Amino acid sequence: MGQVNLARVDERLIHGQVMVTLSQKSGVNSIFVVDEIVAKDKFMRELYKSAGGRTGQKTIVVTPDKAKLYWDEYEFKDYNCILIAKTVSVIYDLVKHGIPMKELNIGGIAQKNPETDILVTKSVYLNKEDAEKLKDLNENYGVEDIYFQATPSAPKTSLKDVLKQFGL
Repeated sequence: MGQVNLARVDERLIHGQVMVTLSQKSGVNSIFVVDEIVAKDKFMRELYKSAGGRTGQKTIVVTPDKAKLYWDEYEFKDYNCILIAKTVSVIYDLVKHGIPMKELNIGGIAQKNPETDILVTKSVYLNKEDAEKLKDLNENYGVEDIYFQATPSAPKTSLKDVLKQFGL
């Protein structure tokens, strides 16, 4: 049985030196990129597989539904992965489906709506709905360590500190 050693939300998905450093995390042997658009575009899929391959890890690019199916059918086989998605919603959906993860790093989310998105760290904009999802994952779904950190050398900001900005 495989497992998610680290989940990450980053709109850039696989991002250079950040992924090389993260992929050296103990026990990681693969990177799962979970994104509907990238998985369905052959050129983009190959591009991300190539970028992930530079880390020395097997890189698998799938849609959210395929990730769920792969968990349900094979429990990720022997892949101990870093699972990356562009949005909190995708991670939330995967965890609610039953894919367990203990550690979630929020690395980079751009502003979508100036009316609702708050800059919570230097590289992350969050809206209240996503903040509530992260709180739910932490309190009810066993995602024990949720933090905001753009790069491994940057300081970590805790979920608790971010939730305060939303009055949660």
